[in-house]
Amino acid sequence: MDHVSKEVRSKIMAAVRSRGNTTTELPLGKLLWAAGLRGYRKHWKVQGRPDFAWPGRKIAVFVDGCFWHGCTKCKYLPRTNTAFWQNKIQTNQARDKRVRRSLRIQGWTVLKFWEHEVKRTPDRVISKIGAVAQDR
Repeated sequence: MDHVSKEVRSKIMAAVRSRGNTTTELPLGKLLWAAGLRGYRKHWKVQGRPDFAWPGRKIAVFVDGCFWHGCTKCKYLPRTNTAFWQNKIQTNQARDKRVRRSLRIQGWTVLKFWEHEVKRTPDRVISKIGAVAQDR
């Protein structure tokens, strides 16, 4: 049980600022740099703001956190407020699908990786990105 009201908790949480995405974007950025895959832009201003984009080649790379985007391999759902979290994750998945479809319609090649893929199989992730970058 929370010891503060919903309104107070909401204000507290709204004041919390991000310190960078240390489990998804930062590790992939380091891998891209080490592999010599340069020229990308972070959060390019197209629909969905891809984590990494090569605008001239129309390549968009998204790296999704396993929890926030509902990875089926790393499936975890909090025991409290379960309905809220299920709805949140389903909403994220629906938005992700809309964004990817829209970018493809606009001629973008869209690559999506899971947080666990970047951690466990970084060579595979880099080789996929590199192959697409060479083709375009």
